[in-house]
Amino acid sequence: MQKVIALVEDDALLRDNYIDALSKQGYNVISYATRQEAESGLSESLPDLVIIDIGLGDEIDGGFAVCQLARSLSKSLPIIFFTARDNDYDTICGLRMGADDYLTKDISLPHLIARISALFRRIEAMQTPQKQETLIKVGKMVMDVNRMTVAYDQQAVELTVTEFWMLHAIVKHPGHVKSREQLMDDSQMVVDTTTITSHIKRIRKKFSDIDTHFDCIETVYGMGYRWKLTA
Repeated sequence: MQKVIALVEDDALLRDNYIDALSKQGYNVISYATRQEAESGLSESLPDLVIIDIGLGDEIDGGFAVCQLARSLSKSLPIIFFTARDNDYDTICGLRMGADDYLTKDISLPHLIARISALFRRIEAMQTPQKQETLIKVGKMVMDVNRMTVAYDQQAVELTVTEFWMLHAIVKHPGHVKSREQLMDDSQMVVDTTTITSHIKRIRKKFSDIDTHFDCIETVYGMGYRWKLTA
């Protein structure tokens, strides 16, 4: 089935270029030029992926509002920020709002398409898990790969697609350290260190909201992350 991508981009020329490139890859692209158009369209029907620019017309942070709405409508909808704003503050803000990826417009279109394809592959892999990995139980944490759900102390933990895969990479071998490179490989991601760190912090916070003493995801400095066996 043809994947539907919602593109939120205020620059008409760039928007047409992205639509053309994505359409040639077989995607059905729906575009929005303003925050209002995007919020109205997403409220009516959710696509398979949303690509959002941060600055939309006179609204310098309009894309953040679109992301917040999209995430409120679906906890698992893939969201990518694609923007000219290349700084740690905006990157961290975007990821904290629930985006799966944050890309800057200095990357090539083939790079963008590769990241989109990788994100869809991760979703498809979760929808067709191997039987032996369907249910993972570690301490108070239960991950159902088939249903794409996570619970801790019998309470649901709402994760994005990227967060789910990163957690899966860590918990499938409790006690084993996963380097940032291994997390990227297992999650089929190609991101920088700052992005991985932001995702890990966001995952920890979601567990900490349930249990203020949560400390199962351990940072092994200079090596990576692991799920503590004793927790």
